[in-house]
Amino acid sequence: MSKKYHIYGMGAALVDTEIEVNDSFLSQSGIEKGHMTLVDEERQHELLELLQEHLVASKRASGGSAANSIIAASYFGARAFYSCKVADDDNGHFYLQDLADAGVDSNFHSDREQGITGKCLVMITPDAERTMNTFLGISETLSYGEVNESALRDSHYLYLEGYLVTSDTARAAAINARELAQQHGVKVALSLSDPGMVEFFGEGLREIMGEKVDVLFCNEDEALSWTGASSVQLAARMLQEDAETFAITLGSEGALVYDGRQLIEIAPHPVQAIDTNGAGDMFAGAFLYAISHGHDYASAGRLACRSAAELVCQYGPRLPAEIHSELLRKAL
Repeated sequence: MSKKYHIYGMGAALVDTEIEVNDSFLSQSGIEKGHMTLVDEERQHELLELLQEHLVASKRASGGSAANSIIAASYFGARAFYSCKVADDDNGHFYLQDLADAGVDSNFHSDREQGITGKCLVMITPDAERTMNTFLGISETLSYGEVNESALRDSHYLYLEGYLVTSDTARAAAINARELAQQHGVKVALSLSDPGMVEFFGEGLREIMGEKVDVLFCNEDEALSWTGASSVQLAARMLQEDAETFAITLGSEGALVYDGRQLIEIAPHPVQAIDTNGAGDMFAGAFLYAISHGHDYASAGRLACRSAAELVCQYGPRLPAEIHSELLRKAL
């Protein structure tokens, strides 16, 4: 049965500022490397002051994990919808225009609330690792009121980012959206998003997941932490209790995907990474595009790994729109 949307995404709306730093800055500033840390606006301003001399090379970009995935899927050719919350400010206008320019429909067609649109400071170290300090702003009040039930029912997949677990209202909205999707035969995909989400919000993530999701995305660290397993192979067996299918990204080692019947090893694409920000998001977006268009999990994994490898060779969480058609030609 044909539906209007291939993928309905839901997540935080964050305007990213990406800055190159060194490990000593992270250590001296008390920032945990490789993790996403929630901060208040005062702390983010403090960090921006410390980084003032670096800001001349920074770039502003709309982000948020699920948004990056949804925009990637749209660039590949998926029909997509994204639920989020932005304020009536300059960043909010910038964010919604970016979604529209990427061909993504959204829940904003009326007046927006006063407040501050969420912001994420993305710090990239010389080893290409990304470390994020996030001020959610108005995105912290994301609720089921931002969900378009008609669009959700008219979608093949609902995609939820694990970061939704950090807000009480957003977590409740994610649970309600998942329940609505399951009632209407919409498949549910969930990303664990970050090792910190698994470590500190595991119970809330299980509430979002419910009994079982159709597709689960995680990296190796998240898979091991989530299951308590001592190896990726053991974690893969244990994840079958939580998800009908899944993909575990392994960085430079490729990925391991499970299609409901068998585990499939996806070969890596060796590259010289300079920025891993958004790599997992790109993987999920490419993978969801492929499986929502009838491709098998092996093909989806190949496209996702190739796309993520292409992404980490540049700065920023997105690839230019025109590159996606070339990736499809090479991988599918």
